Amino acid sequence: MREYLCIGRITKPQGIRGEIKVQPDTDDPTRFYDLETVFLDDRGEKSLRVLSARVDGKGAFLKLEGYDDRNAAETLRNMLLYVDRKGAAPLPEGRYYIADLIGLRVIDESGVALGELLDVSQAGGNDVYSVRGARSFLFPAVKRAIASVDLTARVMTLRSEVLDEIAVYDDED
Repeated sequence: MREYLCIGRITKPQGIRGEIKVQPDTDDPTRFYDLETVFLDDRGEKSLRVLSARVDGKGAFLKLEGYDDRNAAETLRNMLLYVDRKGAAPLPEGRYYIADLIGLRVIDESGVALGELLDVSQAGGNDVYSVRGARSFLFPAVKRAIASVDLTARVMTLRSEVLDEIAVYDDED
C-alpha cells in the first residue's frame, strides 16, 4: 500500500496573502478542516504545516506555512497535495482508498484470473472499475459484484454471475 495518499491538486493562488485553492480528490472535502500537515510529494520529503483551511462549493482553500504572499503561492500551482496514512481520513468498513485498489489482482470466486485493476473512474452514482486482462472490461463498483477485497494479499474477488449481467467487455460490439 502507498504510504502517502493524494488529496487534491493546487489549482491557483487565492488572494494576496498566500492562500491556495485546491481541487479536492476526496469524497468529503470537509476533511481539509482536520489537516495539520500536507506533503508536496508522494514520498513525504516536503512537508508543510497547514495554518488554516476553509471549504466552499468550488473547492478547498488552504494557508500553508512559509507561503505568505501570492507570488510564493503561485509556485505551488498544479502541484498535488498528499497526506500520510496517519493523516488520512478513516474509512468505514468496506470502503477503500483508490490508491490501494489500483494494481490489485482480480479473480473470480473460483480463482480464475481476470486481470489487474487498472483504473477507478468516479462517474457519479457508482465508481467504475477498469480491469485489464486477457479480456479487459469495465464494471460498476457495486457490492453484489465484489465478493471480497484483500489489500494484504492484493486481490479483489468478483462474482462471475454478476459480472455476466453488468460488465462491459472491450471486445463486445
